[in-house]
Amino acid sequence: MDNTKTIQQRVEDHFNHARKIYGTQLLGVFLYGSQNYGLDTPESDVDTKAIILPTLDDVIFNHKPISTTHMLENGEQIDAKDIRLMWSCFRKQNINYVETLFTQYFRLHPNYEYEWNRVLESREGIARYNEYSAINCMKGMALEKNKALEHPYPGIKDKIEKYGYDGKQLHHILRIEEFMRRYIAGEGYTDCLISRQPSILLELKANVPTLDQARVIADTAIANILSMRETCGYINKPCVYVSTELDNILSSILKSYWVTWM
Repeated sequence: MDNTKTIQQRVEDHFNHARKIYGTQLLGVFLYGSQNYGLDTPESDVDTKAIILPTLDDVIFNHKPISTTHMLENGEQIDAKDIRLMWSCFRKQNINYVETLFTQYFRLHPNYEYEWNRVLESREGIARYNEYSAINCMKGMALEKNKALEHPYPGIKDKIEKYGYDGKQLHHILRIEEFMRRYIAGEGYTDCLISRQPSILLELKANVPTLDQARVIADTAIANILSMRETCGYINKPCVYVSTELDNILSSILKSYWVTWM
């Protein structure tokens, strides 16, 4: 079933909600999560990241950049983040942020289409701005998911009691393992985001394996991830060209905002 229009409408709803809070400071909202991987189910929430532009006074008086989460009545969330912090997250190479550059589900303020198109033209470069950091982020995320695999957090306590583990964490571990392997092989980021084994991942997400099976699957994937991290050969060397381009685009966006609205 094609639910593309439904997902986009929910993104539009997030944009309208964020606009009521931030007004002209809102650059746009961008979906992150299972819909970007083709691994969503009818129960999947639509969660977004909202990019917020600082006012000139925010910069002059060094106000703390916005970084907060707004929970909606339906349980979905909007992570609002100052554009300067968002740029920093891009440089840190965290998948949850970089993937927003590749999502088909977003709503952008029309004033910034030109600048955002410049970002999109550079997105593959941004995704490999620092491959060493990218791999470390993937490894760290997988270890976090593994740590949470059998932990009875309040939101999943019933699932832990029933199955002994959270299938959502397990499928993330396997997804990251596949992502890392294909990223190291040089595949495009868009391709890396979409798994070649969606049916298997969805079975893991649905807690199909037994607890013992889940532990073996997770341990094997983590071992592979750690091995790839050690043998990938990446060095900690950010791309100067990408960094300069990000700075130039950021400057252009903020100058446009301040001239137009301030």
